[in-house]
Amino acid sequence: MHTAIVTLPIPATLTQDQYAAYTCEIAARFQGVPGLVRKNFLFSRESGLAGGVYTWRDRAEGERFYAGQWRANIVAKFGVEPKIEWFYSPVIVDNESGVVVKAEA
Repeated sequence: MHTAIVTLPIPATLTQDQYAAYTCEIAARFQGVPGLVRKNFLFSRESGLAGGVYTWRDRAEGERFYAGQWRANIVAKFGVEPKIEWFYSPVIVDNESGVVVKAEA
């Protein structure tokens, strides 16, 4: 599995409540995305960044997703290119479901 941390600068006029409302509007778009295990939306006025943490079964699936309409939507909405950092995730501890998920070799 792979984790992508995606960030972009928060426009000065965007409030946390506005961002939360926006993420609620678009959350369903991430259901059923091939290879996407989980997505967490992020917002930090302190760092001046918003974005998401994505867990992918395979990095190639994530890269295909980011190269498509998703990127165009980000640029159209926020006017900037997102920064994407990739990490290999060998194990995920899921306390909600009580399982430990190991990446396939």
